Amino acid sequence: MREITYAQAGIEALAEEMRRDNKVFHLSTDPPGPLLTEFGEARIRATPIAESALTGMAIGAAGSGYRPIVDWRQVTFAFVAMDQIVNQAAKIHYMFGGQTTFPILYRAGVGGGGRIAAQHSQSPYSMFMNMAGLKIVLASTPHDVKGLLKSAIRDDNPVISFESNRLGGMKGPVPDAGDDYTIPIGKADIKRAGTDITIVALAWQVHEALAAAEILDREGVSAEVLDPRTLVPMDADAIRASVRKTGRLLVADEAGPTCGASAEIATLVTEDPDCFRALKAPPKRVCALQVPIPYSPGLEDHVFPERNRIVAGVREVMGG
Repeated sequence: MREITYAQAGIEALAEEMRRDNKVFHLSTDPPGPLLTEFGEARIRATPIAESALTGMAIGAAGSGYRPIVDWRQVTFAFVAMDQIVNQAAKIHYMFGGQTTFPILYRAGVGGGGRIAAQHSQSPYSMFMNMAGLKIVLASTPHDVKGLLKSAIRDDNPVISFESNRLGGMKGPVPDAGDDYTIPIGKADIKRAGTDITIVALAWQVHEALAAAEILDREGVSAEVLDPRTLVPMDADAIRASVRKTGRLLVADEAGPTCGASAEIATLVTEDPDCFRALKAPPKRVCALQVPIPYSPGLEDHVFPERNRIVAGVREVMGG
């Protein structure tokens, strides 16, 4: 199996789906060069910096039988299109009484590591999780981002793909181009099996959790690393099954803790009677500090959790 980057895997997913279905087209202020070369300006549209307009145009196109892809680039730019996302895309299938479908893929970069400060380094996916009617995926590997994007394009509902800024250049194994595989939306993945504690990690934190698990293994602690891959719908069964096995939970997230995905995951565990009874210690969250992301590299590194904070958190849970 070849190795390609996370960013390349995303482009491959789009190209394969555009070859498969001529109703798929792409809107972005920065059209991807390889797609523009292959599919031309009729299907790869370079747009003005007007995210509200192109987000709304996609809704109309989807209702007319197309499958638009809108790349906001950074989640920051989605905020100027919130009315189109929240009041229209998320609800329109329901408000039309199910008479037509609205298949749209929205893409947005999230997270730190790029030293691009507060507006471009945030991870506000929980804001969108709160809006009924949107599916949300968050891939951590090149293999997963390609499979999830292909599923998202084929889905008949609006799907937001949040993609970690840190992972764009990360390489990983991906089946050969043209091998048509998809990853089901709503299906978690165990990235590492373990018996003493479950670490549910999101996006970049999956890799930090795997590194932390190696450190903990040398201390005699067996950590299971679970990647939800989809935030809506969340694979509650997989998370609860893992925690019932290990009896302990730590959630690692690059977003802040307040009303976050980490809070939702902890609640999924504690509100389930069997899972609650299996707990040997209180769940713990290791998240970003609840502050605007600093421009200073040193301060940014201080804000985001990484493997050493995960290890410290696991030691605390194990000690409890």
